[in-house]
Amino acid sequence: MKKIAVVAFGGNALLRGNETGTIEEQEQNTYDTCEKLIPLLEKGYDIVITHGNGPQVGNILLRNEAGNKEYNLPKMPLDVCVADSQGGIGYMIERSMRNALSKTKFKKNVVAVITQVLVDAKDPAFEAPTKPIGRFYLKEEADLLSKANGWIFKEDAGKRGWRRVVASPKPIDLMNKKVIRDLVKKGNIVIAAGGGGIPVFRHENKYLEAIEAVVDKDSASALLASEIKADEFLIITDVPKVFINYKKPDQKELDTITLAEAKKYLDEGQFPAGSMGPKIKAAMDFISNGGMIATITSEAELLKENFGTKIIP
Repeated sequence: MKKIAVVAFGGNALLRGNETGTIEEQEQNTYDTCEKLIPLLEKGYDIVITHGNGPQVGNILLRNEAGNKEYNLPKMPLDVCVADSQGGIGYMIERSMRNALSKTKFKKNVVAVITQVLVDAKDPAFEAPTKPIGRFYLKEEADLLSKANGWIFKEDAGKRGWRRVVASPKPIDLMNKKVIRDLVKKGNIVIAAGGGGIPVFRHENKYLEAIEAVVDKDSASALLASEIKADEFLIITDVPKVFINYKKPDQKELDTITLAEAKKYLDEGQFPAGSMGPKIKAAMDFISNGGMIATITSEAELLKENFGTKIIP
């Protein structure tokens, strides 16, 4: 039987930090990353691709506000904006992956699945929103928007302004997980759980309803990898390996560490919450739920023989 790998594209796989975000830049970056997944196919893996949407959904929210202000177009809620980003980015990845495959011996279908993610409406995260979305505002602008829309704003740590923050609840389940598993087991390349998925909660009568939140992409990807019984989970970010004592004289890169070692370093504060912390936690969740290997690396490293930092049981 073929092995399954879930590959989580970080924002850097689609949009580099020094770029403005034109469609030409995003398409080139997406193609370059997809091309680097070919070695996984050559090693006998079937793959599921997940992706972030931070810059893209931020731009959608800006267009949302501009359209409302300039043309009185109705604003769309956050769940629809996340779905818009899933569709747009999924399309880009699907086309880029098909183009990358066209230069190889592989004949595979590629399909993007709009993915809803189930969360608990009583998750403590809703009492303390932390996930920044959208643009930076002046304090006066933020106060007006907070009063008009009931939004919560927090000042950026870098003093760049005030940003809207929303809850980032823990994902409980993924809609269409059985469909995704069936598709990938039949050899299709599947794109799913974009931007962490569209958060929904279930009423007592089983009715699904959207909720204002953003689910962490790596956490949702780890859950998906566990649910479809993937053999390997790869998180693509902007560094080749994970470091301890980062940017200190005794900085050290990690090659392969055990789950227990990862927990030890996490407890020591080696992986900050706003940086590597969520990725390490996602990798640990995958291993804790029966996964065999989780790798954190950059897209440029994928072509190397021994790439990234690997976490094993």
